[in-house]
Amino acid sequence: MMEGNQAAHFAERQQGTLPGDLGIEWDEVATGRASGRFTVRPGHMAPNGFLHAASVIALVDSACGYACVASLPDEATGFTTVELKANYLGTAKVGDTVGCTARLVHGGRMTQVWDAEAVNQTTGKTMALFRCTQMVLYPR
Repeated sequence: MMEGNQAAHFAERQQGTLPGDLGIEWDEVATGRASGRFTVRPGHMAPNGFLHAASVIALVDSACGYACVASLPDEATGFTTVELKANYLGTAKVGDTVGCTARLVHGGRMTQVWDAEAVNQTTGKTMALFRCTQMVLYPR
């Protein structure tokens, strides 16, 4: 497990990858939790003019994944996502800020289960509820 807030480490590590390209910023990445956000720009939108669901998934799944890494047992080498689910309740428009908070629900030796909530911070409305299961990986 990583000690303390690792937000700066993960912000640097994501440069040149999807979370970096989407402009996701991290307030906290620590054992059992993560929180971050992005400001909606045209590249986050679907052709129909609404926020693309994948933009929200990128935020909440990254929060859960980064926090999973920060929460791995000492002997573990990594993780892989085995299931994810999202319920969408709202959207956001260009210029709005979408934030999320992820928290560890189950931290076992072989699996971790994470919940995250995406909120349109501009309106204060919940946009999506997310849950994923991570399989913890060990050396062979």
